[in-house]
Amino acid sequence: MTEKRMSRWYFGGIASCGAACCTHPLDLVKVHLQTQQEVKMRMVGMAMHVVKNDGVLALYNGLSASLCRQMSYSLTRFAIYETVRDMMGSGGQGPMPFYQKVLLGAFGGFTGGFIGTPADMVNVRMQNDMKLPAFQDLSQLFSGATMASSRGALVTVGQLACYDQAKQLVLGTGLMGDNILTHFLSSFIAGGCATFLCQPLDVMKTRLMNSKGEYRGVIHCLTETARLGPLAFYKGLVPAGIRLIPHTVLTFVFLEQLKKYFGIRVVS
Repeated sequence: MTEKRMSRWYFGGIASCGAACCTHPLDLVKVHLQTQQEVKMRMVGMAMHVVKNDGVLALYNGLSASLCRQMSYSLTRFAIYETVRDMMGSGGQGPMPFYQKVLLGAFGGFTGGFIGTPADMVNVRMQNDMKLPAFQDLSQLFSGATMASSRGALVTVGQLACYDQAKQLVLGTGLMGDNILTHFLSSFIAGGCATFLCQPLDVMKTRLMNSKGEYRGVIHCLTETARLGPLAFYKGLVPAGIRLIPHTVLTFVFLEQLKKYFGIRVVS
């Protein structure tokens, strides 16, 4: 008889919150870089500019909204992905094929992205603009929902589906066991995939959420961004990778530890 641990549905949200606390300053710098109309500062310069003008604690502007976002967006996508994956894998048919992981990740990410849009918009605004009007109605809270949901689908495919596949391949070599080194390597690969897949949508999502009326919609935002050249869709790629890769690594390391010590025991 062998015993293994399965993740509880809310572990993904908790693990993502732990990772967000570590990487939030990088996320804030990324948002500032993406919302520049012209490239005036790079990552280090932008971080120093924020600290000089508003103090060190300004690097954590919007942390409360970021944690709220993780407990809506990330909790939802992890819960959908892991619950369905574990249910399908409990029949003794072996791991899901990669294309099914991709489809499941896209569905979970799209759903989570929509649910997490209000907290995501507040997060962007708190990081980039502290002078907001007092009122916010429901339609404003869901500004950029299409972009956020699409971005959520891509980043979830990059993170969850690619992590599962990378971990399966690493374990399949027989050279490494199911340990923290395997978790680190698999999540590093997943973080790189997620960064590459979602960066163009992440740029557009941030621009739409930070819009003060200059964009009439997604298509208008797309065309205006395209006028700046193809590289405009990858503005802030380096800080995005520097943020998303460590965030992905920390999320899965925390998740695997939560699963190991507090997960559901399954004996087979």
